[in-house]
Amino acid sequence: MQELPFFFGPGYPWRVTLSVVLITHNEVVNLPGTLESVKHLVRDGNGEIIVVDSGSTDRTLEIARSFGAKVFLESWKGFAAQKNSAMDKASCDWVLQLDADEPLEPELAAEIETALESNPSLQGFWIPRKNFFLGRWIRHGGFYPDPKLRLIRRGAGRFEEYGAHPTIKVNGPAGRFEHALVHNAYPTLRGYIDHMNSYSSSGAEVAVAKGHRSFSLINIIVRPLLTFTYNYFIRLGFLDGREGLLLHLYHAVYVSWKYAKAWELSRRHGKDAAGDVPINVRP
Repeated sequence: MQELPFFFGPGYPWRVTLSVVLITHNEVVNLPGTLESVKHLVRDGNGEIIVVDSGSTDRTLEIARSFGAKVFLESWKGFAAQKNSAMDKASCDWVLQLDADEPLEPELAAEIETALESNPSLQGFWIPRKNFFLGRWIRHGGFYPDPKLRLIRRGAGRFEEYGAHPTIKVNGPAGRFEHALVHNAYPTLRGYIDHMNSYSSSGAEVAVAKGHRSFSLINIIVRPLLTFTYNYFIRLGFLDGREGLLLHLYHAVYVSWKYAKAWELSRRHGKDAAGDVPINVRP
C-alpha cells in the first residue's frame, strides 16, 4: 500500500497548519503589509492569524479583523509575556511569531510553505532579517543577517525576557531559511530615538540584574565609543553611507543611556531600601 503524504490540501484532516501570531499597539501603518505577506499561508483553512492588542486607539483592530484575524485585547505585560500569551492562543501545528513591522519576503513565504509541507523533524527555524533604517537596508555593522528564531512547533519553545529584546528558546534542533523578514523598524530619526530611549530603560534593568550598578565612566563613555568603533569600522558599518553613520552613532548613544539609567535605577532603589523614598512611590 502506498504511503500517504503527511500534508494534504483543503478538506483533509491531517494537513499541517500554521498559526501566525502578533502583538500590536497602534500599528495602522505597518500591520496591513505584514498581514498581506502571510495571508496565503493560512488560506483555505490551512491556518489562522492571532493578534493580541494592548490598547490600540487607531484602526489596528479593524485592519486585523479585515484579514480574518482572531483579536484579543490584553493589558501590557512586558514583551516576553505578551508574546507568550499570543503563542499560547495558537491552535495549529506550527507557530510563526512576527512583529507588526516584519512582513515576509515572497520567497520566504514560499520557503515556509515548502518546509511545512515536508513535515520536517526539526522543532524550529531561524529566519534572517533585513533591517531598514531611514529607508535603507543596513547590510553591515552586525545588522545582517540578524537571524531570529520565529517559526516553531506549537509548544516547542517560549520567549524569555531580556529587556526590550526577548528571545525564544526551543527544545530541539532548528533549521535555517535563506530568505528574510523585512524589518521596517525605523523610517524616521524621531521614531528611532524614541525607541532607543524606551529600549535603554529596559536594557538598564537587565544591566542592573547583571551587577552594573555604579556610576562607571567605562560603561557610560568608553564602552559606547568602543561599540561605535567596532560596528562602524571593523564590521564595515561605514559601507551603509550616511544612514549607517547615524545608526551606529545613535546606537552608541543608546549604550551610554542604558548604563547611565542602570546607575540611576540602582540609586533610586537604594534610596527606597534606606527609607528615603517610600517604596510605593515612583516618578
